[in-house]
Amino acid sequence: MNTEIILIVLSGLVALLFVCNLVLLLKPKNNKELVSVADTLFRGQAELAGRLSLLSENNLAQQTKLADAINEQKLSVLKIMDEKLLAVTKSVGDGLQKSTDKTNETLHDLRERLAKIDVAQQKISSLSEQVVSLQEVLSNKQARGAFGEIQLNDLVTSILPPSAYEFQCVLENQKRADCVLKLPNPPGTIVIDSKFPLESYQALRNASNDREKLEAERFFKASVLKHIRDIADKYIIPGVTAESALMFLPSESIYAELHANFTDVVETSYRSKVWIVSPTTLMATLNTVRAVLKDARMREQAGVIQKEVGTLIEDITRLDDRIESLSKHFDMANKDIGDIKISSGKIARRIDKIEDIQLGPSEKTLVVEHLSANDQ
Repeated sequence: MNTEIILIVLSGLVALLFVCNLVLLLKPKNNKELVSVADTLFRGQAELAGRLSLLSENNLAQQTKLADAINEQKLSVLKIMDEKLLAVTKSVGDGLQKSTDKTNETLHDLRERLAKIDVAQQKISSLSEQVVSLQEVLSNKQARGAFGEIQLNDLVTSILPPSAYEFQCVLENQKRADCVLKLPNPPGTIVIDSKFPLESYQALRNASNDREKLEAERFFKASVLKHIRDIADKYIIPGVTAESALMFLPSESIYAELHANFTDVVETSYRSKVWIVSPTTLMATLNTVRAVLKDARMREQAGVIQKEVGTLIEDITRLDDRIESLSKHFDMANKDIGDIKISSGKIARRIDKIEDIQLGPSEKTLVVEHLSANDQ
């Protein structure tokens, strides 16, 4: 709009300059012509001023309308911006709330996991202490022997009844056995002795070269063979115990090593009738022993049942005799009852005959007494 006004003003000025130039070119010859030209210029100037004034008024009106439109547009834009800002604020608030809730939930889960980790850490620490304690126990021979005896005790007591075993039993040769299984003959009493050749086994595991390994194998083999000889000499007593005994190794790894790489030692134990068992194989052996004891008890109970059945048969025979005797008494009683019935029938018929005779009362009584005397 301002550009149009400038163009109009410039066009008016150009027209004014053109008129001035025209006046100068025409050079009026007299004052009258000059006045006419001046009047023409004044009229043009007045018309130009009117047009400029009208143009200014129109421009002002247009500016007012434009300002009003701009204000309305501004208000509309501000309203839209407020609505958008509120929506964005609400969305950001909801997002922040969700993020806060999620963060709180994550922190809660994290605290729970940290608590579990603390508990696990405590358990690990306790387990580490127990492992250290176990190492200290296993490093001592007496404690190691007690460990094997306790494990043997747990296995035996958990499978067999109390009457089937005895711990720390003194045999007739004054040797003390770790455990004795009381089985019927055969096989008889079986001794279990706990042995734990841990030092020689650890030396075998820790050998770093062929020489150390060879020495450790000899040490391990000698240790196990010594245990086998000791058990065979102490705990296999002819006529007192069974012909064999058990050597309990409270370690599956030692048992596996022995059977995998020292078969000659195992064969020696077979020849010495000393059966080497681990916790797993001892459990299977004890289950077999329990089955044997159960079978023996069943045989004992079968003898008792057979004896009772024989006594019952005798009682039944005696009862049959008594029933037969009672039956004879019943037959005799039935016969007597039949005879009584016959006599009573005869008497009844005699009475009927007497009534037919129509005797007097005294005579009738005499007749009845006479008839009764004849029947007797």
